Amino acid sequence: MTTLTPTKSTAVTFGPLGERAARPLFLITAISATFGVGLSFILTLLGTYPSLNTDSSLLGNASQGALGRVFDFFTYFTIWSNILVAVIMWMLVVNPRRNGKIFRVLRLDTILMISVTGIIYQGLLAASAKNVGLEVVTNFFEHQLTPIVVVVVWLLVGPRRQIKWADIPLALIVPIAWAIFALVRGAVIHAYPYGFLNVDKYGLGAVILTVIEIAIFGVIISAIYLGLDRLLSLNKR
Repeated sequence: MTTLTPTKSTAVTFGPLGERAARPLFLITAISATFGVGLSFILTLLGTYPSLNTDSSLLGNASQGALGRVFDFFTYFTIWSNILVAVIMWMLVVNPRRNGKIFRVLRLDTILMISVTGIIYQGLLAASAKNVGLEVVTNFFEHQLTPIVVVVVWLLVGPRRQIKWADIPLALIVPIAWAIFALVRGAVIHAYPYGFLNVDKYGLGAVILTVIEIAIFGVIISAIYLGLDRLLSLNKR
């Protein structure tokens, strides 16, 4: 008689609210991220966002026309993090027990990148932000609501036991890819999505040092989430 070996999907466990609450909470998170980034994309496409003037080399003054605005749109870390959250959450809505190494790393990426988005915005950008019209709505969803919802849902339902030490460096691949993309594009058009990436203003060495510091910050955040995951897994029924 052959003994069936449990698949990876059966190893997935959930937080205190259990699997029953997982799909509805994943759905709420997916809707939040999709609405925020979707509305932001529409406003960008229509050219209804006000021109950015906080730094002479920011993207708001770099590209012209709808195509240029759309390309600029996809240069922001905020957009990358919210899109990743939306994609991963919709996948979890379809299958809350989805697993596998690549998916596990991308799941870690969602909480890592959206946490950095929320923390950096609140710590460095919120005080000087001047949002008008529907930008107030998109800003709230992308920088405040979705980051909070992602973390709270992860704490409540997980999935648990899906963060490993070996996943942390792999989770930095997407953020580093974004940084390389932004810097290469900036070198070509001399325009950057964020002031701290402005090589023309601060020099390549200083900017690379800042990127390394943010990467280290990301490792620390990932390690904190790993520790929380281990701790919360101990209390799993």
